[in-house]
Amino acid sequence: MKFFADTSNIDDIKDLDGLGLLDGVTTNPSIIAKSGREFIPLIEEICKIVTGPVSAEVAATDYETMIKEGEKLAGLADNIAVKVPLTEAGLRVCKALSDNGTMVNVTLCFTSGQALLAAKAGATFISPFVGRLDDLCQSGMELIEDIVGIYDNYGFETEVLVASVRNPMHIIDSARIGADVVTCPPSVIKQLYNHPLTDKGLAAFVEDWKKTGQSIL
Repeated sequence: MKFFADTSNIDDIKDLDGLGLLDGVTTNPSIIAKSGREFIPLIEEICKIVTGPVSAEVAATDYETMIKEGEKLAGLADNIAVKVPLTEAGLRVCKALSDNGTMVNVTLCFTSGQALLAAKAGATFISPFVGRLDDLCQSGMELIEDIVGIYDNYGFETEVLVASVRNPMHIIDSARIGADVVTCPPSVIKQLYNHPLTDKGLAAFVEDWKKTGQSIL
């Protein structure tokens, strides 16, 4: 499974990359707004750090403006994945850009029917939002399972990118189902290596080693 960081924080991106845990980055207008940075220079900086896909989202909602924005974003770096909303206009942009060899991430997916349309339009990634569905007492993981099954039935190459990830179990359940990618805040990724028994065991090892009076160095 690929891990994408859902952030624009440069320090967090460098940290995860240094740990070997980073396969890509996703951003959206809300994440960019929180950063307080200029959009284009920030995306260019991220693309220089990350070798994998970096999702940069269009701001327009109409086809004519979206396609222009998408083409501009695609020209920023070879690893840009242009992010478009799952609307009719967004799917048209997806088709046009993907036909020209640009990676496209279709976002704001909430049904398997929407995911099917995105795959037909040539999306590189489909981003179903599991956390937001869970907030409405709907099962986000059932949606992931449905999409993975449908894509497998027909051999679609579109990768299932699980978004709106809120906790480590979202990651584990996505991996169990067979999703291709999860994108989540760096803090959620790091929660995967936290366990009280690990901490307890390490503390015991450290204490026992001190008793020996030895040093490896």
